[in-house]
Amino acid sequence: MKTLAIRLEDEQHARISILAKLANVSVTDAIRDAINTHIEKLAADPEVSAKAESLTAEIERDAAEQRSAIAALFGGDKPASRARQQKG
Repeated sequence: MKTLAIRLEDEQHARISILAKLANVSVTDAIRDAINTHIEKLAADPEVSAKAESLTAEIERDAAEQRSAIAALFGGDKPASRARQQKG
């Protein structure tokens, strides 16, 4: 679990606090529920989905470029270095 600090306007804080109290839940749980609802809404948005496909392609291009750079620097089939032998 990660911790996320957010700043709320006084009015937002008052509203979420009252709603949480009325729903008999903690403010943290009310905020988590709101975030989950918003995440589901965004994930169902076709425009966001199209952007995700574009971002995935960009990430894959970047990863391929980085793999090529690593291969150019260190070679793909370089033998592993031998472990040090103990003096005896």
